[in-house]
Amino acid sequence: MKFVKSNNVTSQIEFKNIKSILSMYLYTLGTLFLGFSIYLFISLNDENNSFVTWSGEGLFWSLIIFLVSLFVLFLPTEFFNSTFLSNSSFKDLLSNTITVISFSLFFLIINQILINSNNIVVNQLQQIIRSVSFSGFITIPICLFIFQAFGSKFNIFKKYTYSLVLLIWVMSSQFFL
Repeated sequence: MKFVKSNNVTSQIEFKNIKSILSMYLYTLGTLFLGFSIYLFISLNDENNSFVTWSGEGLFWSLIIFLVSLFVLFLPTEFFNSTFLSNSSFKDLLSNTITVISFSLFFLIINQILINSNNIVVNQLQQIIRSVSFSGFITIPICLFIFQAFGSKFNIFKKYTYSLVLLIWVMSSQFFL
């Protein structure tokens, strides 16, 4: 009788793309914050603006959100500096999916616990964070699976995985707003 030693997949998973996925999350969040601050800048003189009551408040919030977005966009550039996402094997796919869902869940829980305000602008920022997290739950794992499945057939998926996933994350976050 011959015994076959089974390999446990979870013990062999290497989480080597944690920095890349965290930087993608922060790039997406910073991009959406930047877009919201630009929207507030544009709508300063709009009388139908439901976010702010007077233009000074709108200018204040747009400048604050602009600076916050620059800070959030600064973090992955300076501290993580990782713009490569390896998604060529099933182990990579599994580790990337677990990491994306974990970061999305973490930021969603932190968002729900720490940010509690009756201000409309802060509620909009909370919805932006929620949309990035929901996109990380639903769209990004599907996207990673498609890129892993077709990566051997199309070289562009292997070469530009990070950029394509980041673009899809930003675009799909718009649907959850």
